[in-house]
Amino acid sequence: MNFEQKIEQVLIVLNEAVVAHSPVVFSNSLGAEDMVLTDLIAKHFPGIAMFSLDTGRLPQETYELMQQVRARYAIPLQLYFPDAQKIEPFAALHGVNGFYDSVESRKACCHIRKVEPLRRALQGKGAWVTGMRREQAVSRSNLQVSVFDADNGLQKYNPLLDWSHDEVWDYIHSNDVPYNSLHDRSYPSIGCAPCTRATAGNEDIRAGRWWWESPESKECGLHVSR
Repeated sequence: MNFEQKIEQVLIVLNEAVVAHSPVVFSNSLGAEDMVLTDLIAKHFPGIAMFSLDTGRLPQETYELMQQVRARYAIPLQLYFPDAQKIEPFAALHGVNGFYDSVESRKACCHIRKVEPLRRALQGKGAWVTGMRREQAVSRSNLQVSVFDADNGLQKYNPLLDWSHDEVWDYIHSNDVPYNSLHDRSYPSIGCAPCTRATAGNEDIRAGRWWWESPESKECGLHVSR
């Protein structure tokens, strides 16, 4: 399958989601993959709503990209925030950066800052779209393009599943799509600022995410059955 056919296949998947499961919402992490989907959805499926999770710990460069998306695309980027009444007790118990202490503490932080806001964002929706790709991590090797998300009670679509890293960037450059400037500083995968670092050229794509943990645990809970 050539690159143009891959783009067409993404549009077919998005159309299937709209026809079979409306209302559809796009969970936009503002990473490179999700900027490809932002551009394709804005051009072809403006009825798909778009949201992002503002954890309160994002890099400044991510907020700058949010403003670029707001200026460039007609689809509003709705933001969902964590519940302060849950963040405050967590910080009091574990400390502001207590997520470094154990996998359990880190996942508890991710649950408050990401998983619970995601559940609110998905309420009343028939399907959600993500930019996940199989080659991103060992924990994503068995993903499917379309699967029922039993945890959230709706269909989930991963239309870029079989795209390569180079194909993502070919699309971004050929369509002048805005992207996070941290990508130019060796950040292939970007999450919260204290949980993301730059990577060396020989490291895995997600090596800079939760780098103190083993690869098998490097998910925040948004895409893992609990």
